[in-house]
Amino acid sequence: MKHIIVGTAGHVDHGKTALIEALTGFSGDSLDEEKRRGITIDLSFSHVQNSDTNVAFIDVPGHEKLLKNMIAGAFGFDASLVVVDANEGLMPQTMEHLAILNLLHVSKIIIALTKSDLVSGGILTQRKQEATEYINTLPNLEVFDIVPVSIYDANSVAKLKKILFSLPYSEKKSNGLFRYYIDRSFSLAGVGQVVTGTVLDGAIKAGDKIFAPELNQEFKIKNLQVHDKDVDSAFSSFRTAINLQGSPKSPLKRGTLLCKKGFIKGFNNIDVWVEGIANHKIKHNSTVSLFIGTKQVSAKVLLLQSVEAVQSGFASLHFGQKLFLVHNEPFVLSSSGRTIGGGRVLNPINDPLKKKNKLELLSALQKDDFKSAFSLLCSIHKKGFGLISSNQRFGLNHDEAIALANELSDVFVDEKGLVIYPIGVKDELKKIIKNIYIKNEYALLSASSLSLKLKWASLSLLGVVLEDLCEGGFLAYENGIYKNANVEIKNIDSLMEEKIYQILINAKFTPDAPYNIYDDLDIDRKIGDNALKRLTRSKKVVRLAHNIFIETKALSQIVENMREIMTKEGFIDVVSFKKYFDMSRKYLVAYLDYLDYFDDVKKENNQRYLM
Repeated sequence: MKHIIVGTAGHVDHGKTALIEALTGFSGDSLDEEKRRGITIDLSFSHVQNSDTNVAFIDVPGHEKLLKNMIAGAFGFDASLVVVDANEGLMPQTMEHLAILNLLHVSKIIIALTKSDLVSGGILTQRKQEATEYINTLPNLEVFDIVPVSIYDANSVAKLKKILFSLPYSEKKSNGLFRYYIDRSFSLAGVGQVVTGTVLDGAIKAGDKIFAPELNQEFKIKNLQVHDKDVDSAFSSFRTAINLQGSPKSPLKRGTLLCKKGFIKGFNNIDVWVEGIANHKIKHNSTVSLFIGTKQVSAKVLLLQSVEAVQSGFASLHFGQKLFLVHNEPFVLSSSGRTIGGGRVLNPINDPLKKKNKLELLSALQKDDFKSAFSLLCSIHKKGFGLISSNQRFGLNHDEAIALANELSDVFVDEKGLVIYPIGVKDELKKIIKNIYIKNEYALLSASSLSLKLKWASLSLLGVVLEDLCEGGFLAYENGIYKNANVEIKNIDSLMEEKIYQILINAKFTPDAPYNIYDDLDIDRKIGDNALKRLTRSKKVVRLAHNIFIETKALSQIVENMREIMTKEGFIDVVSFKKYFDMSRKYLVAYLDYLDYFDDVKKENNQRYLM
């Protein structure tokens, strides 16, 4: 079954709610206040279906002061049913709603000329012409159909239903990244927390875990409902109620984003394309209200190509909180309660770029020219540009991002690590590795140990460079380790034991952690660990704690010193010990704990005494 979401829009009192009730049998005015006031004050949801198509309506308010609800509902529309009173025709508010739909690229518009039984055929013809002419001025909209209808004429309602069912279903591009903005949240006795919204992308199923990044909290899905029916899964465009397991740290409210954990990062600054509507211009350095998804926040607009005002252009938006947005996400801007424009998110990730580079990047992103965007970002990020965030940043899944990266020339693509490197980085890395082996001819490193030194270089990149150095005769590969090809080492194990042992002797009472020793020696951790194990087994070294190894004679000496302190002071603890040996607490505690192995030492609280 195909699922289509249709939003209704239009001027107050033009009959949206009555028309939806005639189509579905559902009254959108379900709240007492809505009944009393006779207008829809919040998003209402209903649906109608035949054997193969489900049309879900989001009936949004027409009242001017409640414009933000209309904007909130418009996200996720496949088409819009714009209700126009046949007697009154297009009203300013109707035109504003159409302008918003144009900003949001809700392309297919069905005009329902309501109360058509009250006007002549000539008036209906005039209204059709007026609507067509106005919509033709909006580049992202097209008239799908114009239908005269009356709620008292069953045939006209049936005709409208048929047109709605004929809306073409286009498979939405999905990068598999589940996203869902909450539009309603409530608790039900015996059920728990329930939220409603539209699945904007990806899919979820009962039992899945989903994440609220603004709360930094994960929830488990207990149950899913689509149009009041329990379902196992919900997909893009499904109007879905989610029963969540887990108590939220703070209230879940309209505008809260739900997604999969680990795929979307939050930023206070994003880069966008903005455009004004109805002769409004977007002013530089102005503060506006931003509506995105079902969220409303304050934003400061910094134009990137002007210091005055523009009809359209690139801009940065700055927020007082982190927003978790994705590429090509639509938004609307308002000021003083009036919609002034909107646009699209181009770069949802805050890159520290020079203005020239930023404008070049945004120009590529606006055209979805990701190949050029990749090339530019790769040239800027000299030590690798990560594709791990390709879902959020470009609307591309990892396979699509890697395929594009492989089309670039003069780059190295680490498919497993999801990183693109400019090809010149290989030569730079060769120089760095050569210098390590020139300074320390006994260096014994693996790709993994080098990656600890050079955190920007992936294992795949290091592997290729190390192989090149071996082919060039500079390095030799033995048992997973790269050594200087021009230096003969007869017994690696003995050499490493000797070097580590000498370092521990010299360190006396405050030896470095093993990994620091290995780093200084330029040796692989596995080689170092094995050398320390052999030194410990031979009793040349004692392991005091997880990362403290001390030479045996030094340990005997410090124990003798501690005994002298206990004799002189009557006891020893961290404070008295430190008076004689100004070491960090980790060493003091480790040595005091070692005293507990002796039968003639007793511990009371944190003090040790000689018995």
